[in-house]
Amino acid sequence: MLAALTCRLFPGYEGSKLKMELFWILLFSIIHPYTRGQGVYAPANAQISHAGQACVVKEDNISERIYTIREGDRLELQCLVKGHPQPQVRWTKTAGSASDKFQETSIYNETLRIEGIQRVQGGRYYCKADNGVGVAAIKSIRVDVQYLDKPVLTVHQTISDVRGSYYQEKTVFLRCTVNSNPPARFIWKRGNTPIEQSKDTGVDIYEPLYTQGETKVLKLKNLRPKDFANYTCEVTVRNVCDIPESSVTFRLTNATTPPALRLSVNETLVVDPGKDVTLSCEVTAGFPKPTVTWSRYPNPLPRNSLVRNGTLTLRSVTPADSGFYNCTAVNNVGNPAKRNVNLLVRSMGNLTFQITPDSNKDSESIQMGRDLKLSCHVDAQPQDKVNYTWYKNAALVYNSDSLIVLRSDPDMAPGTSSLEIVDMKFRDQATYSCVANFPGSTVPEMRVDVNITQSSVTPPILTVPAGGQVVSVREGGSADLVCLVDGKPRPPVLWSRADKDLPMPTGEWAVETRNGRLRLTNVTRDLMGSYRCQTAPYNGLNIKPRQAQVQLNVQYAPVLDPVFQDVRSPNYQFVTLRCLIQKSNPARVASVRWVRNGEPLSSLTPNPQENPQLKFKLDPSNNGTYECRVSNGVGSSTCTFNVSSRPYNAEFYFDTPNPIRIQKVNNYSYNLQWTQREPAATDRIIGYWVNVRTIKQNDKMNQVNMFSKQIDKKEPLKGGLMSYTLTDLKIPVSYEIRLAPITTYSTGDYVSRTIQYSEPYIYPRPSDHVCGFEDERICGFSQDRGDKFDWTRQNHLTQNPKRSSNTGPEMDRSGNKEGYYMYIEASRPRVTGDNARLLSPLYNVTAARGPKGSGRLPYCVSFFYHMKGKHIGTTALNCCPAHPQEWHSWHTLPLHCSPHQVALPTSPLHTLHLAQMMPQPTQHHTHGRGHTRTHTHMHMHARTHTHRHAQTHKYTYTPAQACTYIHTGTNTHTGRQDRHALTYVAH
Repeated sequence: MLAALTCRLFPGYEGSKLKMELFWILLFSIIHPYTRGQGVYAPANAQISHAGQACVVKEDNISERIYTIREGDRLELQCLVKGHPQPQVRWTKTAGSASDKFQETSIYNETLRIEGIQRVQGGRYYCKADNGVGVAAIKSIRVDVQYLDKPVLTVHQTISDVRGSYYQEKTVFLRCTVNSNPPARFIWKRGNTPIEQSKDTGVDIYEPLYTQGETKVLKLKNLRPKDFANYTCEVTVRNVCDIPESSVTFRLTNATTPPALRLSVNETLVVDPGKDVTLSCEVTAGFPKPTVTWSRYPNPLPRNSLVRNGTLTLRSVTPADSGFYNCTAVNNVGNPAKRNVNLLVRSMGNLTFQITPDSNKDSESIQMGRDLKLSCHVDAQPQDKVNYTWYKNAALVYNSDSLIVLRSDPDMAPGTSSLEIVDMKFRDQATYSCVANFPGSTVPEMRVDVNITQSSVTPPILTVPAGGQVVSVREGGSADLVCLVDGKPRPPVLWSRADKDLPMPTGEWAVETRNGRLRLTNVTRDLMGSYRCQTAPYNGLNIKPRQAQVQLNVQYAPVLDPVFQDVRSPNYQFVTLRCLIQKSNPARVASVRWVRNGEPLSSLTPNPQENPQLKFKLDPSNNGTYECRVSNGVGSSTCTFNVSSRPYNAEFYFDTPNPIRIQKVNNYSYNLQWTQREPAATDRIIGYWVNVRTIKQNDKMNQVNMFSKQIDKKEPLKGGLMSYTLTDLKIPVSYEIRLAPITTYSTGDYVSRTIQYSEPYIYPRPSDHVCGFEDERICGFSQDRGDKFDWTRQNHLTQNPKRSSNTGPEMDRSGNKEGYYMYIEASRPRVTGDNARLLSPLYNVTAARGPKGSGRLPYCVSFFYHMKGKHIGTTALNCCPAHPQEWHSWHTLPLHCSPHQVALPTSPLHTLHLAQMMPQPTQHHTHGRGHTRTHTHMHMHARTHTHRHAQTHKYTYTPAQACTYIHTGTNTHTGRQDRHALTYVAH
């Protein structure tokens, strides 16, 4: 078969460029060479391909791959891997920008699929493929999510008085802000007329500095009557990813004013719990009419709240409803108007007292003739509204020379009231009471009584009971840490970690206990350590705290390695099993027992070592599961060893080229290939069991076994490739294949894979004929001597500097300026009808028709082209049989396919003109300034390209299901040679 590339020209000064890569898929198979050493073992190789609803793929350079997708569409990335054994795939992701938090998601699958992708999911995605051979392969692609939000238009104005004059200058700024990717283009309109700064001296359009998002400002200087109109801000991303433009309109009048608010309550509102609260926000100014919203900081609005017409109503408030409530009015003129209300719902709890002896005398007890201070504190909201009242023997205390009441003691925590007893006398021994309340509130008051006598107040004593310095507990159990406290009054005991800067199990840094007993439940080993107990400075004497420590010892079973290990060995060789004790509490080993298949081993004596091990000779009778059970008196742990002479599993080889062969009567065969994992680790392998059964779609329960048989093989070598051909498989049935190695003593592990029928020779492989014109010999292509002029091999760096301007692409289709392509120019001296034809090498073609039910065709062709110019002609792909008597005429191939798909029959009786595939100007996407990327559809006629840049397009001609193939002629001569031509013709 021969292919040719031919061009005819239309006179003019425009250029035509064609960047081609021809993929010729031939009917032949590659015989994989058998190599020694590692054989077919090969490190992982990975490549990321994309599918799904992607809109644009940018390949700026080799190291940076960008996959562009519209927000809300489906992202589908595939990690295509090669290597043997079959690599395992893991997907990870990092954030898209420095402002985003680092993100990582791990997906162990070859396909990464995200439905409805969001902008925050953009970033770099990594595919890591690893099969344990060599270094793991890591490929990445950056996903760029495209979006365009609705713009926001706000109006700001400035008014300046000019003293001594009778006029005012009013300047209005219309600010339009939008979030988008890629950056948006802004168009301002007054009414329906676009505003051009160069034609209107009364306006300025500029981009402000230091703004979030993309912003354009329209400045109306010294407002004129015509400036009172409707203003529209249109934003567009030039139809990238089919994202439509968006707009917002604002009507500017002489009544336009920013919003103003007035609250119905004070900025701080204190209420009792259980009451209903109504907060009204009245709009006093603003045009257009502002929109009023209510919010709460830092929490959301309570569930019992109701917002209606700017009024917020809270039903039966509780202390949890306290917080800052914000009323905001917005009409997009000026800044939003905001008013805040601090709502405080009264609450009171945890009333404590302190007895402070004379601090000047460093005293720790009550003594006559010295000062004494009694303090009272309650946790309340609002704290500053609490009223404290002191009583002595139920009588109200008034300030005197010996009794001084401090409403707010500066030496104590805020909100603390104190009663100072000066130069204590015998008459001052009494019962003192502190009462805290909210005046006029329904919140119940709180009261604490303190008996003050020399005998009723004594310093505390803190001790650890005998045997309680160290508390041992088994992991998962409960423990009580005890510190005994004595004193009058008896203070609480505070517990904290002593040897580690860590919080308590509750998450608090200190835990209060009334009786000094700390209860820990479900104890884990990380709680082991020292705990500090100390007297609290409240509800007792406020003196230097007493301290003590208790050690918590958490006991746990031994930690062993390995927990499980698969041990393979040939029969009649010694096997050593080792169980390592990594850590244990207590460290002493109480007992070690070896068990085989649940039965204790009595005949095999373990070596008396700290780390137990077992050595024995393996034979067919002692294969099984061995357990080493180690106990330290607290618990026991087990090392489990699965010991056998069973061979390891086979490793399917997934890179077999063209494993499918078509047979008669709609049957096919499959060349199954595999290697043997660690063939020398066990007894000699003498063959394999192979089981085959059919798989019915959506009916896995009704699978039918076809056959199970033993196949004899020579002893495999590491990395050696073995094959077995499965025959008489039905088209298009799929099959499950199970394979297991066999030795003289046992059968190894089974592995399974599914084989599915697919049309052979339709998928490009590295072995297929691919031409990028990088070689000076241009892959065996040749110039047709019967045309008018020739194609030229060149790149951006070697192009003719004398060629016409604006002709020729800047780079090849991969974005590389050093990449080559075949090029022609349609400028003078070319005239109408001139053509240039490029001929492919000869290729063998087999039968033109596949089996029944198969849409197979012999080969497919794929190429990239780049055309530009209003005088450009047509391009055609021609096919001609290689028989000399038939070379007198070229025939073009048919076009009866969906976009990007054209079937190529072997018969030269059909016509295909690439001019029919050129883009329609009614369906295009704008890319950059003056750059249009056009989606191509079937039956599109040639149009004039008037864009500053042309886009490289790819068309693949393949017998895919999307094609409607019309075969009007058949050549049953098999084994003939054909040739193709791609022709460019100028009109």
